[in-house]
Amino acid sequence: MDKFPLLKDGVSVGELTTERESLYTWFTARSSLPKDPAGGLWCAWIVGDKGELRLGILEPSGNVGTIRRRFSDRMTRPLGRLLRGEIRPAGAQKTENWEAVTAPERLFRAPWLRQRLKGAQGALTRTENGCRCLAMPYDKGKPFPLTTLFCFAHIRTIDGKQYVVYAFDANENPIF
Repeated sequence: MDKFPLLKDGVSVGELTTERESLYTWFTARSSLPKDPAGGLWCAWIVGDKGELRLGILEPSGNVGTIRRRFSDRMTRPLGRLLRGEIRPAGAQKTENWEAVTAPERLFRAPWLRQRLKGAQGALTRTENGCRCLAMPYDKGKPFPLTTLFCFAHIRTIDGKQYVVYAFDANENPIF
């Protein structure tokens, strides 16, 4: 069993423990709950040196909240070395740092991908957990961006506009 601090705004408010079980890891977070006049819910996060993973909503019991969940190695490997746990308001959104890119074809080495992205406008990119995310503007009245990869796409809103988002691993393979 390994133990890590559970922080809120950089201050220790509890403990995150991990237990290995075959190809899985159990995570248990136990925290004193902040006094919140609105009575909001708190979410526990696992933070590593390469990424983070949402553990889930702390179950309140008096002024203490707990959660215990199990994740596979496939889910936890992208986190890298575990550093700590954190609690955050359940409604808080993770800040995403999307960057505009004028020539998205230059982001990739694969000729087939470079060819399909040549001349594309309005693209955004960011790196997350060692993966490159690419967001292309989405308009129902226009052809679907990167049609050959439509099954790997998801549509979402970024800064009030709709985008088709793709994720690629380090070898430029699309990720579901």
